[in-house]
Amino acid sequence: MNKRKQHVITKAHGLFIEKGFQQTSIQDILDYSGISKGTFYNYFSSKNELLIELFKSIYSEIEKKRNDLLISQDPSNIEIFIKQIEIQMIENKENKLIPLYEEVMMSNDEDLKNSVKRGQLKMIYWLHGRFLDIFGESKRPYLLDCAITFLGILHHNLRYYSMVNNTTTGLHRVVHYSVDRIVNIAEELGKGHKPLFQPELLKVWFPEHQCGIQNTKQELQHTVLFLKQQITDTTDQVKYQELLDFIQEELLHSESPRKFLIKSAFASLKEGEELFEESHFNKLEELIEKLIV
Repeated sequence: MNKRKQHVITKAHGLFIEKGFQQTSIQDILDYSGISKGTFYNYFSSKNELLIELFKSIYSEIEKKRNDLLISQDPSNIEIFIKQIEIQMIENKENKLIPLYEEVMMSNDEDLKNSVKRGQLKMIYWLHGRFLDIFGESKRPYLLDCAITFLGILHHNLRYYSMVNNTTTGLHRVVHYSVDRIVNIAEELGKGHKPLFQPELLKVWFPEHQCGIQNTKQELQHTVLFLKQQITDTTDQVKYQELLDFIQEELLHSESPRKFLIKSAFASLKEGEELFEESHFNKLEELIEKLIV
C-alpha cells in the first residue's frame, strides 16, 4: 500500500479511537494527517471507505503474524494455535477493534455493517481451516460447529474474566482454557451427534468463486510455509525468504497484484530451485498462475 495512504489510515485510526468514528469528520482527518481534501478523495471515496480500508489493513497484519507463527512448525500443534489466538486477541485490543465494531453495528450504514460481518465470517473460515489441520479430515463435518462454538466460548470467557479480575494478564490462561474446551467438544463430536451447522454453509457465506479463491489463498499460505522450512540452512536464506514473502504479500493482500513483479520474483526464486522439494515448488508455481489470472 502507498505509504502516504497508510499514513492517513493510521492517523484516522487514532482519531476514531479518541473521538469515535461518527464524531470524527473528514476535516479532522485532513488536519491531523496533514493532507489536502483532493489527496483524501484520491485515496478514499468517503470516510466509510477509509474505515473499511483500516479494517482490511489490520486484518492483513493479523493474518501475517498468525502465519509467521507457523513457519517451521507443525500446523497440527495445538500450542501454535493457542499462540495464534493470543496474537489475534492482543491485536484486537491494541487496535481497539471491539469499540469500533460496536459503533459500526449501532449505525445505519449497511456497507460498514457488512464489512464487519464479512470479517467475522473470515475468522470463522480461518478457524475451520485450522481445526481441519488440528483435528483431521474425520472431524470435517463438525468443524464449522467447532469454529462458531469456539468463538462464543473465547469471547465470553475473555469478557467476564476481565470483569472479575480487572486485568488482561490472564489472556494466556483464558485462551488455553477455551482451547481445551473445544478440544474436548471435538473429541465427542461424531458419537451420535449431528452437526448444527452444515459445512455447506461456507459455500453460502463465500459464494462458489470466492470460496475457490479462499481455498487457493489458504493453499498458498501453507505452501509458502513449507518452502520456508526448506531454506533454513542456506547462505541465501534471507534472500529466498524475502522473495517468498513478497510473492505471498502481493497475492494475498494487494488489491491489484503486480503480475510482472510476481513473475520476476518467482524467476529469482527459481535460481535456488534445487533447495526446495519439487512438489511444493511446482505447487507454488501452479498457485501463482491461479491467482494472477
